[in-house]
Amino acid sequence: MQLFLVVLVLLLLLAVSQVLQRMAPFIPLPVVQMALGGAVVYLPWHFHVSLEPELFFMLFIAPLLFNDGKRTPRDELWELKLPIVLLAVGLVFVTVFAGGYFIHALIPVIPLAAAFALAAILSPTDAVAVSAIASRVRLPSNIQRLLEGESLMNDASGLVAFKFAIAAAVTGVFSFWHASWSFLVISLGGLLLGGALALAIIWARMALRRFGIEDVSVHVLIQIVTPFILFYVAEHLGLSGILAAVAGGILHAIEQDRSGFTSIEQKFVSEITWNVILFIMNGLVFVLLGLQLPDIAHSIFSNRAYDNFSAIVNVLLIYALLLALRFAWLTLSERLTKPLGSRSYDWRAIVLTSLSGVRGAVTLAGAFTIPFALGSGGPFPERDLMLFIAAGVILVSLAVASIALPLLAESPDTNEEARQRELELRAQILAIKAANQAVRLAIDDSNTHSAAIVIAANDERLSDVKRTKYEMLSRKSREEEMYLRQLGIAEERRFMQQLKEQGEIDQEEAVVLQNVFRRVEMVFSNRFHVFYLLLYALLNKVLAVFQPAKRRLYDSLRAKDRKSFIKLRIATAAYALDKLQVNETCADSTVSRVCGHYRQMINTLNNRLAAPDPMDVQEEQVQLLRMLSLQAEREALQLEYRQGNIGRQQLSKLQFQVSMHEAEVLDSNWGNFLQA
Repeated sequence: MQLFLVVLVLLLLLAVSQVLQRMAPFIPLPVVQMALGGAVVYLPWHFHVSLEPELFFMLFIAPLLFNDGKRTPRDELWELKLPIVLLAVGLVFVTVFAGGYFIHALIPVIPLAAAFALAAILSPTDAVAVSAIASRVRLPSNIQRLLEGESLMNDASGLVAFKFAIAAAVTGVFSFWHASWSFLVISLGGLLLGGALALAIIWARMALRRFGIEDVSVHVLIQIVTPFILFYVAEHLGLSGILAAVAGGILHAIEQDRSGFTSIEQKFVSEITWNVILFIMNGLVFVLLGLQLPDIAHSIFSNRAYDNFSAIVNVLLIYALLLALRFAWLTLSERLTKPLGSRSYDWRAIVLTSLSGVRGAVTLAGAFTIPFALGSGGPFPERDLMLFIAAGVILVSLAVASIALPLLAESPDTNEEARQRELELRAQILAIKAANQAVRLAIDDSNTHSAAIVIAANDERLSDVKRTKYEMLSRKSREEEMYLRQLGIAEERRFMQQLKEQGEIDQEEAVVLQNVFRRVEMVFSNRFHVFYLLLYALLNKVLAVFQPAKRRLYDSLRAKDRKSFIKLRIATAAYALDKLQVNETCADSTVSRVCGHYRQMINTLNNRLAAPDPMDVQEEQVQLLRMLSLQAEREALQLEYRQGNIGRQQLSKLQFQVSMHEAEVLDSNWGNFLQA
């Protein structure tokens, strides 16, 4: 029960962090989550979760880096291979040696070997923190890819250096050649083992399909447990589990891109599942780090052996050294990677990349692995102070990046805005084409006509996009449109209640309308609306099986005339349209868009009244293909974002358009009215 309460509190903190970050968007989400984690420790019931580093790495770092390996553009990483290696390997070892001597000179009570260990664990940047900071700032695409590639690779080099420095501190023995050889074996071995195991898992999934095991849940489950298997096996063999997870993610991405093995439905379910998992894990990483901060701070501030002011100054000086080393190394690296004869430096890019070296989960989790005792049996020198410095550098690097990067990031001019608008238009066109391609791949002998309906609807949208050149929607306009759509549903629900009170509709018809309204509202109110929608539908189906009253209700609904429901829906839509046309709380263009949706829906339903009733199976096929089409559209937009063709704000605008279209699909799809 205690474990359940801990998990429940942590998940609730994630929800609260999202609300607080929306209220103060200038504060990065990781900072909010760490603050909540630190604050919950002071609650009356003494909430505390100890950080177990080995479990933390396998449970959180492995799947997150596996996913980063899947989603990071491989061609761009390959083009930046030399700068990435220079940062992920060269800068790490420069930081270990220079930082180690500096820390020992600054704090003589920390032995030199322990100082090397502290510098090593401070050297890797954090992939999750880098992504969180970069999502708020319009960084140039080459800088963003460089940061992603560096954070994927430098964890291994930093942890290996940390391992040997700790061994030297504990035993007093160190061999440079042995350490160098071990680094090559651990790193390359982790990459090769991760790749080999990933290929074996892919082949195993292919074999399952050849044996007729097509269950999507089984294949998605195998993919979810893959990073844990890769990490565990590699670490058990003394290799880098982090690099094994990265290699596995890259190979899984190649398999999805180059083979037709992964079905559209599997991609659909996998994407939804991974979105939920990654949302939870990304948040829990920082909440758990925040939970450790009060104890770390208390161990220093309550100890009279330490001067509080000196401890804070030491943190700032060590961070300044890390920043200076990063800046100097980037300047040297640009000289090495540029063609001979070129003497110009992109100072702005160097400064942005230097400030983006944010430390995070790997640093603190690694610091917690510092042993409590030396080989001689004595206590490890200044372990609490080393933990305090590691935590302090994490907080300072996050704060500096959060403040400085938005100030230094380039503000778009008029020409840039026009170029971004063209990129948005191109991305939307590519996404709709990808949606049609996904539908074509799903065509078989039983759904040809249904696929033609979906493709025709997408083609109409494509023509509208090309004709109108994509209307740009500001954040305020999107919020106004969502408000009006919710207002329209509220008006329809009010009219339905009036009809029910007047006896013009019965309970069964009211249930159908409520289900439709609820499904459309989910699109506006839930980030992972598809996941919740499917979960809600599943629960209703289960309840219908075990509740005789609900089964009788559905049997009664099946006996109803479909056209009577369509007429009822036309009536509620017309009522909402009349109410919205006199609404003056929002911009005219926003009202026009929402009213246009209702007019189009009324026309579509009137056309259905004039046609013969379609078969239920066909309606279900159309609904499924439409959902697959929407998911393919979202994946195409995510790919455009990962490749640097559009930014985070552009992605948000385009995803908003997809959500609006999804709401229209759910709103007008009366053929599937018995679902959920």
